[in-house]
Amino acid sequence: MEHTDIVVIGGGAAGMMAALAAREKGAEVTLIEPNEKLGRKLYITGKGRCNLTNDCNPEAVLQNIPNNSRFLYSAVNRFPPAAVKEYFETLGVPLKTERGGRVFPKSDKAADIIDALFFALRRRRVNIIKARAERLIVKEGAVSGVKTEKGIIGCRAAILATGGLSYPLTGSTGEGHLMAAELGHTVLPLKASLVPLVEDGTLCSRMQGLSLRNVTLTVKNMKKKVVFQEQGELLFTHYGLSGPLVLSASAHMQDFDSDHYVAIIDLKPALDEHKLEERILRDFSAQPNRNFQNILEGLLPRLMIPVILDLTGIPGETKVHLVSKQQRRQLVESLKRFRIEILEPRSIDEAIITAGGVKTGEINPGTMMSKKVSGLFFAGELIDVDAYTGGFNLQIAWCTGRVAGESAGDYCKRGNGNAISEHSH
Repeated sequence: MEHTDIVVIGGGAAGMMAALAAREKGAEVTLIEPNEKLGRKLYITGKGRCNLTNDCNPEAVLQNIPNNSRFLYSAVNRFPPAAVKEYFETLGVPLKTERGGRVFPKSDKAADIIDALFFALRRRRVNIIKARAERLIVKEGAVSGVKTEKGIIGCRAAILATGGLSYPLTGSTGEGHLMAAELGHTVLPLKASLVPLVEDGTLCSRMQGLSLRNVTLTVKNMKKKVVFQEQGELLFTHYGLSGPLVLSASAHMQDFDSDHYVAIIDLKPALDEHKLEERILRDFSAQPNRNFQNILEGLLPRLMIPVILDLTGIPGETKVHLVSKQQRRQLVESLKRFRIEILEPRSIDEAIITAGGVKTGEINPGTMMSKKVSGLFFAGELIDVDAYTGGFNLQIAWCTGRVAGESAGDYCKRGNGNAISEHSH
């Protein structure tokens, strides 16, 4: 039977960082990953460019974590974005910062981040095994081994970093949650977060493929309370809404079981209603004999015109000098408050991240160690924390991975843990 100090389960962002951090503490580390390649999910982040963090201070990171941000206070401050950037530049990956503080490799290739981590693991002699972990072995309340499909590995500590349920093709199938639950941890219901939205209706499908930039999206719940409001870009699809704004909004819409949401798009956020009406009047006065539908071409993308005609109830052939004040008001209303009723989120398979996971109250925020099982540590998306788009979810992966790895290394140094049989260095 194999023995090591620490087994890291999961070779994604959090797992690789945890393995490197533990190794820096002098621990022997084995990394288990069922995929052929490490970091599969990193290949698809930031549209394959890998938005690895956000160039901001720890406070701003925490403000972009709607769920359990206080739990991450210590981890984010110990390994903030500035430290993450320095870490990757030291590994030989030049970085750049784009709008919104998003940090990418200069090459725009996610593979550069993955390769840098992989070669660092190799240089530091982390043992990488291609296998699926099946369960954790616990003796007298402490981790003593990991059972994999290829046999048992004795260890003194284990770090669970198996990810959530989103993008199952990359290997995130939720087995880490099952292992945690088996050992008495509470796993909060896993939901899709940062996910496209399905329309209750057919407006979006009529505009399928249309992308809008610089619009303001407001989402309200049943009680008409604003749960999200931001400016950016979105996309109409055959089923509803997608794009960066919509993915961010979805993180605030966690209660589809008992609530109903409506998305309201301000197509002209730069103009208030009064200014917009003035502009429409100017257009109308300049060409009083044009058809209403033709004058809309100056205001709207072509695909939206038939939809707006239906919403205002004004026939397209109406000459604009015949459009009444009431009808003009209706047009302003449609442009400033374009309503889409939301039915539900798309499935978790399409989510960028998973909300829910191992309950934060059962994990020590300073070490990422379980409060229930000695020598069991957690990192990444498996924990019940999630953030908005912009590099914040990977920031969580790096900093929780770092803290879990260092803490597991310290735990083994103190002589804690009992591997299945005594093993000496």
